[in-house]
Amino acid sequence: MAIYEYGARFAGKAVIDWDPETGIPDTEAAIYRISLSWDDSENGERWTDRFSKFLADPASSRVTGIVVGNWGGMGDESSQPVVEALVAARERLPELNAIFLGEILAEECEISWITQTDVSPLFEAYPGLEYFRVRGGNSLRIGTLHHDRLRELGVETGGLSRDVVHGIFSSRLPTLEHLELWLGTDEYGADTTVEDLAPLLSGTLFPRLRYLGLRDSEIADEVAAVLAHAPVLEQVRVLDLSLGTLGDAGAAALLASPATRKLGKLDLHHHFCSDETVAALQGLGMEVDVSDRQEPRSWGDGDHRFVAVGE
Repeated sequence: MAIYEYGARFAGKAVIDWDPETGIPDTEAAIYRISLSWDDSENGERWTDRFSKFLADPASSRVTGIVVGNWGGMGDESSQPVVEALVAARERLPELNAIFLGEILAEECEISWITQTDVSPLFEAYPGLEYFRVRGGNSLRIGTLHHDRLRELGVETGGLSRDVVHGIFSSRLPTLEHLELWLGTDEYGADTTVEDLAPLLSGTLFPRLRYLGLRDSEIADEVAAVLAHAPVLEQVRVLDLSLGTLGDAGAAALLASPATRKLGKLDLHHHFCSDETVAALQGLGMEVDVSDRQEPRSWGDGDHRFVAVGE
């Protein structure tokens, strides 16, 4: 698992690793990442201790975004203390509008090992929140949200529970422009079906939605087939089905859809399409990313396709 697009940027701003020695030199252009190293964890330091030091700097009151990195425990510890600490700090972070909970790299902890918690209190604590991403699906709960400012919601998992999907699709998010769900594989807990996507496909759920990402999915062909004829495809400008197992069948459905040709961008990178299908996709007359073509792996009972991010 080494495919993360945010890296050094989140919510349109640079991300700086917070160092207690240097403090918070720039609160306008940067978002701060607070994280523990392996040695920090082994020495008994807790993420909440480091966060308390961060809050002790008066400049923290002007910070607009926080990226929560490794909080220790190598997947055994849930993010509950982290969420509780962020909620408790709401009066001290009046400008906060971006939270990335769990930007943890593979060398720190595999995505399928990350243990999350109920993150809904963060949305209640920060009514001005515009950007929220979470990585890791174990024990993740979002519930039904009612939030008037959220513009971007991203859920990165190796296997996304349908309970989380149902909660999001039951939410009232009138300003949501960017929805990104990493569906993953059943081996790591994914049980979302194309039937579960029905509320989203109607196109009425999130009226301002312009980017739709249903990524890292082992059912990418099925997802593409239902999207090709769904009203939501008339609404979005960017369709992102990357990182999954998309093959010729799913791509053919997209190629046959008039709505596909109205998109501004189609992102399918990490796919299993043939050269002929790739050429047809590149001829759609829009920005199309069909890089990182994969080959099925053969053994046992036949050929097997794999998503980009599983464990």
